[in-house]
Order: sequence, then structure tokens, then C-alpha cells
Amino acid sequence: MEAKSHSHRNNSIGEEPPSCQSIETHSKNIHLNDSNWYKVSTTETLHRLNSDKNVGLSEEDVSFRRSKYGKNNLTESKKESKLVRFLKQFNNSVIYILLVAGVLTLFMGHISDTVVIGIVVLVNALIGYIQENKAESAISKIKQMLVVNATVIRNSQRLDIDAGDLVPGDIVYLEAGDNVPADIRILEANNLKIQESVLTGESDSVQKDKQTLIGTLTVADQTNMAFASTSITNGDMTGVVVATGDYTQIGKINKSINDVKQEKTPLIISINNLGKYISYAIVLVAVLLFGFGVLFDIYEIPTLLLSIVTMVVGSIPEGLPAITSVILAIGVQNMARKNSIVKNLPSVETLGSVNIIATDKTGTLTKNEMTIKDIVTKHHNYIVTGDGYSPEGEIFESKGKQDLLINKSSEKISSKLKIEGDLKKLILIGALANDAKLNQENDKWVINGEPTDGCFLTLCKKANLDTSNFIEIDKIPFDSDFKYMAKIVDLENSRYLVVKGAPDKLIDVIKKSNNKFDDIYWQNEVSKLAKKGKRVVAVAYKNLSKDITKIQHELLDNDLNLVGLVGILDPPKESVIDAILQARNAGVKVKMITGDHPETAVQIARQIKLSDENRVITGSQLDKLTDSELNSVIKDYDIFARATPENKLRIVKAYQSNNLITAMTGDGVNDAPALKQADIGISMGIKGTDVAKESSDMVLADDNFSTIVDAIKEGRRVYDNIKKTIKFLLPTSIAEGLIVLISIILNNPLPLEPVQLLWINMVSAITISFAFVFEPAENDIMNKNPRKKSDSIIKSQDTIRILYVATMIAGLGLIISQHLTSLGISQNIVSTVTLNIVVFCKIFYLFNIRTDHSAISKNLFTNKVAFLVVGILISLQMAITYMPQMHIIFRTASLQITDWLYPFYCGLILFSIVEIEKFLSNTLKKVR
Repeated sequence: MEAKSHSHRNNSIGEEPPSCQSIETHSKNIHLNDSNWYKVSTTETLHRLNSDKNVGLSEEDVSFRRSKYGKNNLTESKKESKLVRFLKQFNNSVIYILLVAGVLTLFMGHISDTVVIGIVVLVNALIGYIQENKAESAISKIKQMLVVNATVIRNSQRLDIDAGDLVPGDIVYLEAGDNVPADIRILEANNLKIQESVLTGESDSVQKDKQTLIGTLTVADQTNMAFASTSITNGDMTGVVVATGDYTQIGKINKSINDVKQEKTPLIISINNLGKYISYAIVLVAVLLFGFGVLFDIYEIPTLLLSIVTMVVGSIPEGLPAITSVILAIGVQNMARKNSIVKNLPSVETLGSVNIIATDKTGTLTKNEMTIKDIVTKHHNYIVTGDGYSPEGEIFESKGKQDLLINKSSEKISSKLKIEGDLKKLILIGALANDAKLNQENDKWVINGEPTDGCFLTLCKKANLDTSNFIEIDKIPFDSDFKYMAKIVDLENSRYLVVKGAPDKLIDVIKKSNNKFDDIYWQNEVSKLAKKGKRVVAVAYKNLSKDITKIQHELLDNDLNLVGLVGILDPPKESVIDAILQARNAGVKVKMITGDHPETAVQIARQIKLSDENRVITGSQLDKLTDSELNSVIKDYDIFARATPENKLRIVKAYQSNNLITAMTGDGVNDAPALKQADIGISMGIKGTDVAKESSDMVLADDNFSTIVDAIKEGRRVYDNIKKTIKFLLPTSIAEGLIVLISIILNNPLPLEPVQLLWINMVSAITISFAFVFEPAENDIMNKNPRKKSDSIIKSQDTIRILYVATMIAGLGLIISQHLTSLGISQNIVSTVTLNIVVFCKIFYLFNIRTDHSAISKNLFTNKVAFLVVGILISLQMAITYMPQMHIIFRTASLQITDWLYPFYCGLILFSIVEIEKFLSNTLKKVR
């Protein structure tokens, strides 16, 4: 049986039956990473793969090739274990210091201090771990796309097998509705169309055939190839597998995703650097202080160590990671309510610093719903209102050359027309020469078929014309070789040939048989529409006798009448123009990436006011540039036309090489590497593939570009509030450290215990800082340029304020504690008063830091949560001051009413001085 199969297969290609050794020799000659199969004839392809279209492979062939090339699956990147992911949360300099402090307090017997420090560290680690576990791997989603069945021919038998078992050389049969399971060279095709948007980004199905191609072609232009993850929308095919698994086009994308290294967000970099510098400073001061204490014999060694631990614990802003996560989490929730699903917390803030939005055109800036906007007949021009597939709109006769999309003033159009004459013929022919279906589903009009066909059905409904009584006799489906679709139909007791197709093709056909045909007029009208960036389709017909029942291409050669032309456009979304203007006003540049013709792209760019210049470069021009050349010119262009998936990744990298924080939108598998590479990858929630969603940082639930601009505003608000939080926490933490540091140097009793400092930093700090979560955005937040990637989160002016506020709080606390100690008041009462001084200074400073302008203004009450958290904090301070159980844990004591005047007056003094400093600083800025 096997010998017979070999003989049959090889007789068809003129070879002797091979032995196992010859099979191995042939297999070694198969180059799965060869992407030029489209240049190889079908006969030569079968020869190279040692396969036969009618017989397929033998089991011996299949077994050998599977052992050599593996299963038709994608390699999945190795995942970190949950334990490793959790332990990584402790890889932080601030956490290291806290852990050392916890160990020291444990050895010194201060168990309560150790427990509180441990809880702080654990809570921070859990928050980070939970957030990292929310996203699943993009690679696993790609892998799922390949897990389908395939119909193959093996040993002359037709079998259904798991697609994972395919090997190079397998003969595969596919029909409409099937997913393509591997990269396949087409051997036979019958009216074949394949939807390749997951790879190319373009929504139209591509006409396919078996013809050998020449030249260097992109994936989108390889019309004799079927690629893994695409789907058959029309017809059927037989092909031979030329690449499986990692060697397919989707496999190469899979590798690109693995190769892309995700960069840390600007916020994480800033906070990590801040934590690192704080840690270095604290360690340096602790070492110097220990040496100083030993040298001058200030305390006993255990007491000195505990004092230094107290200073370290006081100086570290333990609450910063937790409150930062809370602010980011609330930002995520706010965005979700506005249709932006953010997958990881730091991405919220990164949006606020975006310089570039590199966005797809189709479906993001436009509706991805082809719409007829212009109609041209022999004697009239018409304008069609309404966008998309919804049959809402009217047809008007144009009184000039103006485009209704640019200027909708009523003087440019006349009253609604009566549909008759050539206009009626054109609309009916367009609807009859059609294979699409237009249906209303859940109050939304959708098409089943090609977008170009769909827009003719919408036009017919706008004109209220009925085509239900026609009978289809025969048809020629659209073919890229002929560039038209034709049908024989019976309508109202007459038989017609109706044709819809490329204008150049139909004009040439008619001109050959009709010397009176005014081809110059029609070509000029085609040119006018094309220069507006519109796709032009011509409509023609001829009368037929009832005897003609079979359609032939030759039927078009005589007596064909050109009725008119239509200009088709994928209209911009209504909200896009305003959103782009907002982005530009905020210093964010929007760049369009599209597979469309440059003129079409420029026309859309003008309509949406993308840029003042709208400079365009094509993918082929971009391919001729080296990476360094592209990096140097990338900022000069606004539009990238005829762009390939490879171009998208290079574009993102080029912007990033110019230190520009880049957001990239996409919806297809082909977009995944660029989405992952971008600082912010943004995928489409409705039309996006699972792979795109998993590779991105944010998903637009409504596929609306304006949602991105709303997210940028929220990101800026989040960043401002995190910055305010840091500017709030640092001076108070430094003040606590200074109180201990100065007390050690002066050989005075410590006014605050380690556990009291942890109380201040965690409980009170998070309580007060929670007010910043709900701080509204500044009025001018979208009138500022994005901050630079290299900008520090704390600037020099901020540093000055942090230092003098810290010095004031420490000074006030020490002065009052020394005063009370001199009066012979117990240490617990002194500590409690000092603790409340620090807390009340925080309360007053909260209102200072909420705005850079005067705190006493109409904006004082814009954040009601601030007053709520102050009330909660005061209640907590009452608890730690007067509850006996709290006295035991935190070594505090009850206070007299008069003792509360110290914290209140200290807070008021700090508030007044900061307000004076802000007034002087703002006045100086105005003078400059």
C-alpha cells in the first residue's frame, strides 16, 4: 500500500519512488522559514515538498516530518511561577530597609514593632502581586487560534485531523467558514476570498488564486497564499502546507512578541529612583549616626541600635506604595466607567505623559463602514448624506463641486430629489450586482458580505427602492483579474446584465465597442473623486433577451451602458475631530497608520484635522530607510500609508528612540508586537482580536478614539495627585527622622517610639493621603504639554519646600517636647503630644499641598473627601490618645484639653508660612 502510494505520488512529478533515505533528503531541502513560496509555481512547490495534490503524504512521510519539524503549534514563552512573582514584590530598596529594621526589632525583643513592620511589608507585596496576576499571556491566546480541525488528503484518502498534526507537504482542503490552519500555497481556488484583517489590518476580504507571482511582495499582496489564523469568507481551495507552527507568519509575530522587552513606565522609574535615593540617604545617615553614637558614647549599644531603627522607620514613607496603588486603582475604575479598561495600574499614569498616539485609521478614526457619499451620472452630480450602514440619509443634487463632508451648508445642495432616470438605474443596479446582506440586529445595521457591496444596499434603502421582486439567473463573482462583478437578473418582466466594478476596466470595455462614448468625461469624474480620497466604483448594464441564461465575460463586449459612478468613503467617527483637537491642544501629536492609498489617507486626515501639514510617507518608502535614518525623520510625518505590520513596530521604536512616550492602537494579531513595544498599547474591545487585547495595556470597550483622550486627561490627574501625595508624605517622614536624629545627637530621650512613627506613617498618612485619590483635575490640565520622560517627579522647588516644611515640623515637635519635659511631664504624655503635633501639621499641610495657588479660595470645598478623611483621622487620634488598649500597644497616654492647643497652633503656624511662600513664589513667576 505504501509503496503504491509513493509510486503514484512520484510518477506525477517524474521521479522514481523514494526510499526512506530519499524522503529524508527531500525533507532536509524544505526551508520552513522561506517566505517566498508565492514566487514558486504549484508544480515546483509540490516537487520541493515531495508531495502530490491527489495522493498527499504517506504515514511514513508524516511521521518523519513531525519528528523533524514538530507539531503545528506555537512555542509559548516560559512563565514565572507564582512564588517567584510574589517574591519579586520585595525587590525594592525601601522594602529592604524595612525588613532589616523588622529583624533588628525582633532580636531586641520589640515584638509589636516587628509585627507592625511585617504587616506593612506584606500588604505592599500583596497589592503588587494581585495586580500582576490580572493579565494572561498573549502567546497562549495566539496558540488557541491554531487549535482547529483541518481536512487533509493522506494516502489518497480525505481525512479530518487536528490542525496541530499538520506537517509541511500536507494537502489541505478549505471552504467558506473555515479557519486557515497553517501557511498554505494555493494549488486550486474557486471564487476564493480570504479575510486577512488579523494579519494585515484591512477589513476587505482578499481575492485569491493559484497564479505564481514575481517581485518582492508583502503578506497583503501574496494573493496565491493562505496564512494561518485567517479565515475563508467565500469559495473553496486546495493547497499544500508550506509552513507550520513557529515558521508561519503568525508564528513570526509570536516570536516578535516574545522578543519585545516591556519597558518600565515613567512613574515606576521615578518612584523607584526616588525610593533608591531615599534609601541611600537613610542608610548613609544611619551608618554615620551609629558611628557618632559609638564614638561619643551617647547610648548603650542596644539603645543606640533601637534609636537608629526608630529614625529609619520614621524616615521611610511606608505609605507611599500603598497610597500610590490606591490612587492608580481608583483611576482604573474611573477609566472603566468611560470605556477604558486598563490592565495594569502604572499604565494609568503613563497615559498622562503620552507624546504620540500612533493610531489605526480603519475602525478607530473611521467607522469601518463604507459609505457612498457621491453619485455621478451623465448629466448630474449628487451628494448622499448619512454615514455607515444605517439607511438614514437623503440624496441631493449638488449645486457645486463642494464636498458635503467638508462643508454641509445648505446652500450647496438643493431640496430632496425624486429618484428617477439614471439615478434610479444606478441605485438598482448597485443593489442587484451584489452578494451582501444588510440586516438590523439589536437596533444596529450590519452587513454580511463585502463592505463595498453593503454600502450599495444602504443606498438603495435610503432611496426607498424595492429589489425584492428580482430573480437572479446567473452571475460572475468579483475577481481581481477582471475587477468587476456581473449578474443576469430578471426585473419587471425584462432581463438585464448588471455590472459593478473598477471604472478603468468598464470604461475600457465600453470604449472599445462604442466610438461615441465620452470616456474623457468619465475619466475626469473618476479623477475628481479619487483626489478626494474616495474609492470609485462604476455601474453599468445592458438589456438581454430571455434566451440568454448563462453569463460569459464576452457579454460585456457590446452594448454595455455606463450609468454612473459612486464615490465611497469610510467616514470619520463624529467624535474624532473634537478629540484630536483636544489632544493637539494638550501637546499630544496624533499619527495615522493605515494600509490605504496615500491620497485617501491624506483626505481623511484633513477632515479630522489630524495636523496642519498632514505629511505622508508610505510603507515602501519607510522600508528603504535604516533605523537611524527613520529615527531622524520620524517626527516629520503625520501619516503612514500602505503600512505593513513590520512598519508599525519600527514606527513605535523610532518614536521611543526620540524619548517620546508613545501610545499605539491596534486590533489585529499583526498589531501585537507593536502594542507590546509601545509605552501604552491600546487595543479595540469590539473589533480587536484576543491576541491584540492581551498584548495591550488598555482596551477600548467602545473602539472610540475620543476615549483615549479622556484617558489621557485621567492619567494626568492621576499623576498630579500622586505627585501631591509624594510632596505631602516626604516632608512629614523626613520630619519624623529629624526628630529622632536631633534627639540622638543632643543625647536627649527619644520623643517618639518606633511603633508611634509607624502609626503616623501608615494609618494617618494613608488616611490623609486618601484625600488625593478624589482630588479633581486642575482646570488647565489639558492645556499643558506632556511632561518629558526624563523629568523627575520631584523638582528643585519641590525639594526646597519639602526640606523647610520637614525642618519646621521637626523643630516645632522638638521645642514642644523639650518644653513639656522641662515641666516634669511624663514621657508617655510628651510622646502623645509630639505625635499629635506631627499629625496636626499633616492635616494643615494637606490643604496647602492640594493646590499651588492659595488654599483659601472657592476651590477649598471641591474635594469633600478631604474633610471626611480629616474627621476620620481626628477620630483615630482620639482613639490612640484615650483608649487604654491603644496605650499598651503604642505607649501613649490621655491628654488634658489644654494639651491639644500645642498641636493646633503648630499646624496653624505651618499652614500660614507655606501659604506665604506660595504667594511669593507665584508673584515671582508672574514677574518673570
